[in-house]
Amino acid sequence: MEKLDLSQLDNEEKALEIRYVVAKYIRYWPWYVLFIFVFFVATFLFHRYTVDEYEVSGSMVIKTNTSPEAKIFDRSNIFSTGLNLQNDILRLKSKNLAQEALEKVHFDVEYYAKTNIKDIELYDRSPIRIEVDWDHFQITDTPFEVQILSDENFKLVPESDDIFGLSSANAAGDESIFDKTYMFGEEISTARSKFTVHLVNPGRLGESVLVKFINPLELASEYANKVYINLANEYGSVLNLSLTTKVVEKGSDYINALMLSYIEYDLREKNQIQENTLAFIEEQLGFLEDSLKNKEQELQEFKVENKLLDVSAEFSNILGKMNTLDESRVELEYQLNYFLQIKQYMESKSKDFSNVIAPSVIGVPDPLLNGLISTLVNLSQERRELLASVNEKHPEVIKIDVQMEEVQGALEENILNLIDNTQQRMNSLDKDIALYDAQFSTLPESESQYSGIFREFKLRESLYTYLLEKRAEAGIAMASNVSDNSILDPAKKGTLVFPKKQQNYGLAIVLGFLIPFGFIVVRDLFDDTIKDQRDLKKHFMIPQLGVIGFSEKGTNKVVLDHPKSAVAESFRSLRSAITYLASGKQSKKILVTSSVSGEGKTFTSLNLASAMALGSKRTVVVGGDLRRPKLASYFGEEEKVGLSTYLIGKVDAKEIIRPTMQDNLWYVPSGVIPPNPAELLQTPRMKTFLAFLEDNFDIVVFDTPPMGLVSETIDLMRLFDINLYVVRQSYTVKDHLVMINDLFNNKQVVNVYGVFNGIVNSGYHYEGYNYGYGNTYLYSQNNKYMYNYYGDDLDAKRKKIKKRDWNILAKIKKAFKA
Repeated sequence: MEKLDLSQLDNEEKALEIRYVVAKYIRYWPWYVLFIFVFFVATFLFHRYTVDEYEVSGSMVIKTNTSPEAKIFDRSNIFSTGLNLQNDILRLKSKNLAQEALEKVHFDVEYYAKTNIKDIELYDRSPIRIEVDWDHFQITDTPFEVQILSDENFKLVPESDDIFGLSSANAAGDESIFDKTYMFGEEISTARSKFTVHLVNPGRLGESVLVKFINPLELASEYANKVYINLANEYGSVLNLSLTTKVVEKGSDYINALMLSYIEYDLREKNQIQENTLAFIEEQLGFLEDSLKNKEQELQEFKVENKLLDVSAEFSNILGKMNTLDESRVELEYQLNYFLQIKQYMESKSKDFSNVIAPSVIGVPDPLLNGLISTLVNLSQERRELLASVNEKHPEVIKIDVQMEEVQGALEENILNLIDNTQQRMNSLDKDIALYDAQFSTLPESESQYSGIFREFKLRESLYTYLLEKRAEAGIAMASNVSDNSILDPAKKGTLVFPKKQQNYGLAIVLGFLIPFGFIVVRDLFDDTIKDQRDLKKHFMIPQLGVIGFSEKGTNKVVLDHPKSAVAESFRSLRSAITYLASGKQSKKILVTSSVSGEGKTFTSLNLASAMALGSKRTVVVGGDLRRPKLASYFGEEEKVGLSTYLIGKVDAKEIIRPTMQDNLWYVPSGVIPPNPAELLQTPRMKTFLAFLEDNFDIVVFDTPPMGLVSETIDLMRLFDINLYVVRQSYTVKDHLVMINDLFNNKQVVNVYGVFNGIVNSGYHYEGYNYGYGNTYLYSQNNKYMYNYYGDDLDAKRKKIKKRDWNILAKIKKAFKA
């Protein structure tokens, strides 16, 4: 025997389950289309009335030349690259640098073109330009309109009223400048305003431009916070600068201006040492120039008075040596003054060494001193740059302070050694000069005086020449200075960041689908009624005998009044199934019940009896629901004499059986509502009446009260051959089926079969086959009626549904075109 592949069955079951779930929710497609359309329209309107925002970006290379001395004194940086880009980022985001960048662009005045949808900023496309005197008091953030009348004239008017009827210009502007005609280039000056309007595009006469002044300080703060800076690469020193703006050109201009301002700032910082050196040399040259002229004049006058043309060659060698010694002593004295100045800087405990002159300018060849001074100046400069954007409590500032203290300690020790060495060298020179002075005293008095004046002149001349050389060197160094930083990629194009149109339209589709889908899913989760055959199979353990479609005919006698309808066919299918049940009985007694009222017991009883009568079976339908009688009303009669009248013994059985207009069909009304319906249905007369009906009719259909509400129905079920339990789609609660399931499982009731009533054309399939007693095929797959004879009614219904669907599609297409 071939083994059954259970895994294949599981896969088929999963596939059926997936198709079932998809088909279950796809039938609500008109709601999905409607919501998607609504969200599409809302997204389109949002995009239409929203000003686009773009991201512009540029990049620049930052180079840091940290000296070896700085690494030695900063032990945490000994093995690092020396890059400290956080300081550069803080500097680029500082308000001071933002203010410098804004001075290069024209952002203090905004120009807008008014439209019915939104205000569009013109920026460099504006036909006018306004120069604002910010030294004068100005009204800011208050829009007003400039109407271009001609090539020479314009008019200022307050901003048009908004949708609330308010005008911000009238509320807070300078009313004295409005509704007047001015000349282009004319200065408009009042107590609250001072500006000049220039026409830059004469070809746009008659236009109106909306103008707004922005305070430069607020503008600097705004743009300092708007710029986003990040490191392009973890191992590199390239910074990306980006900005979100509504005008691409405006954002690009600011990013480029900011990078250029940073380079200029860096260059200014590098040139500061040379500027200080030049200022010091110029100051010394000013003093020496006057002194040199005086000595030269004194020398000339002395030679004229004493008629001296030349000094004796005998003393020329001594005079040359004395001049050399004097020059050396002046140079040492010059260096000593420099060392004392540095020492005084050390003693003041200052954190700013920007005014310290480099040792190389003074002519000090000591490399250690040069390195320490250079490191100290660089640290001081870095500290000052940091303080432009942070306070002194910042960790980076504290770190620099620690480094500066260490460098200052080493520098102070080095300066003390240099001062001591310089003083010793000066003492040695003084001794040599005193020796030569003694030799010089043997000269005649006039020549001796001349030699002294000449020596002082040559000393000042040498020093003057020396300073001129240093000034030239400092000027050349300053002219050759370039910034270590450079612009890598200037800002040009912008990327749309808001609104993200493609993403928003995609989100509209997702939301348009998920909102109705989620609502339907939540509704189904909280809906505890039976929805379909799968749902019924899970919660109803009784064999299902038939499925009854939902009737839209407006009558309860569907089988009699509309015999070709799909509902009538479903009752014929039920009749065929019952034929195979209790086949040994000549007369079949059928009881119809349900959980609660409203599930279609009486409707099922009447139409099942009608289908039996159409099949040439003598059939009687009995209104056994003595609490809420309905059967007589279906035939257009009143409940006067009926089953209750018989059970209390007032009439005979034949008197309550009434004929109908249909052959082979009779009915028994319920009669007047008694005070004790449960007791009456359990009397011996009830069994006698059923025996009478069984002897006189082929089919007895008994309509009973709901089983879930009353108790007598359970006892009646034991008296019948077939018990039909009606379950209605989207009406019967799942918990109401617990009782009949327990009774069936405990075999307290037998011959019970289910009837699924009120099936609506749900648009999805009921997978699987329904089998009754003896595995007889009762209902076609997918809930489709396959009988050609009754196809006319089904085709009409299908055409009606198809026409309705096409009408919905046509409306949706029309809405999209609009």
